[in-house]
Amino acid sequence: MSPTELEHLYHQFTTNLGELLPEGVVEVDLALLEATGLLESETLNEDQAIIEQLPYYFHVVETSDKVMLFNHQFVVWIAPKVIQDVATTLIMIALVKGEKVNLEVAFSTQGAYNTPKCILKLLRYYLSEVIDTEQTIASIGQNDLPCHD
Repeated sequence: MSPTELEHLYHQFTTNLGELLPEGVVEVDLALLEATGLLESETLNEDQAIIEQLPYYFHVVETSDKVMLFNHQFVVWIAPKVIQDVATTLIMIALVKGEKVNLEVAFSTQGAYNTPKCILKLLRYYLSEVIDTEQTIASIGQNDLPCHD
């Protein structure tokens, strides 16, 4: 897909977030970081190379209102905004399957959690979660072979 098509999808997704993600946008807080294991062993404070933080290669398109990362498997939109005088970043992750792009998860960071390191750690976590879920779904489909008596 071209960056123009992905830009169109971004506007469709942001307009229909409630319908596409019935569970809503995940608000990042201390409880989420604990649940994801990102607080263990000072994960948020580690100084690692970005390539280690995000082990996927992406094309990057930057516009005045967001950064878009995309490859053959994912599209990620990172959109900083000011909401009620609070700096907030909305991150949306979509999975690419052939010609289809499905919005999988969106999360929002504010305050102490609205840092590049935190956003990259959470992005890596959610990308891994999406891949794990897809592998699980694929394995269930393979295990549903009919039994022979």
